[in-house]
Amino acid sequence: MNATPAIRTASPGRIEFIGNHTDYNGGQVLGVSLNLGVEAEATPREDRQLHFSSDGIAAAFKGSLDELVPQSGELAWANYPLGILKVLLEAGHEVASGCDLHFRSNLPTGAGLSSSAAIELATLEAICQLNGLDLSRKEKVLLAQRAENTFVGVPCGMLDQAVSCFGREDHLVRIDCANTAFETVPLAHGLHFWVFNTNHKHSLVDSMYSRRHAECRKALEILRQADPGLQHLAHARIELLEHLEAGSDIRRRAEHTVLENLRVQQVIQALEAHNLEEVGDLLFASHASSRDLFENSIPELDTLVELLQGLRSHGVIGARLTGGGFGGAVMALTTDRFSSPDAGNVLQLYRHRHPGSEAPTCLHVRTGNGTRRLD
Repeated sequence: MNATPAIRTASPGRIEFIGNHTDYNGGQVLGVSLNLGVEAEATPREDRQLHFSSDGIAAAFKGSLDELVPQSGELAWANYPLGILKVLLEAGHEVASGCDLHFRSNLPTGAGLSSSAAIELATLEAICQLNGLDLSRKEKVLLAQRAENTFVGVPCGMLDQAVSCFGREDHLVRIDCANTAFETVPLAHGLHFWVFNTNHKHSLVDSMYSRRHAECRKALEILRQADPGLQHLAHARIELLEHLEAGSDIRRRAEHTVLENLRVQQVIQALEAHNLEEVGDLLFASHASSRDLFENSIPELDTLVELLQGLRSHGVIGARLTGGGFGGAVMALTTDRFSSPDAGNVLQLYRHRHPGSEAPTCLHVRTGNGTRRLD
């Protein structure tokens, strides 16, 4: 076995900018890749063995390329690179031998920044480089999404993987999930992102994510009876929602999805018009919809958004929960007027409101580039 690391790759974490739960409903979503992420160091082996390790994780995985099965307990983290290898082989791509993979991350886990997708894409880039696989970025996105859906068991859309793969500094990534199309949208230089983590950990596998997914499928099924040509819930006309029972959970989920998809379009238009105030209004409206209609917020997230909304005169443009919800973090988009002391005040006021909760933390991040080889 070659003791010298052969390949180093990196893939960023991401923030869901706007488009909450629109991705798997065939809608559009905007995300931003961060200047934080996961690095993978890959060494080829002469045998079929796989050795995975990670800074900060005591449990190292040892297995075989010929027996790729999901892990549990302290080794569950290895399912992300294992899933990548599994879907590559299932797609007919040749992986010549095993490898050693070591991961380093400066992303906080459980905060909705999608460290899982970053691990998947960093792994995929490394395996492609080791084996001379020439895959397009779109192919990589779809393979990584498939790994998370079928091997890890999370019924996510393609947002996380697409933003990590296509990310670009000072840009947002726009994803048209119905057509699997990607493009970057310019973002004004000098804007800042603050991620306020409630430290109320969420796990998409164990949370209400799967239930929301099923409710959206049910809504689409009902609406198709009135409009057989409707392919995706996010594309439903507002008036079509009258076919869903008023006040029902199904109706609320559908209404959020349709209106959120419209907000994505409106944010793009506002950015093109350099109207950051409107962008902020739409971000706050997105959170209110997630809270009231999709019901994937929690009181701690609502408090953070409320406190940030009161600081618009201090440089806060907008704020909303980011990621799947049911815990995790709030994203705030700000100008450079918003500073660390302002963030500290938000955390202090939050602790007064929620004295029994985990202590919140704050992470100041900027935009960053997407999945890439480092050497």
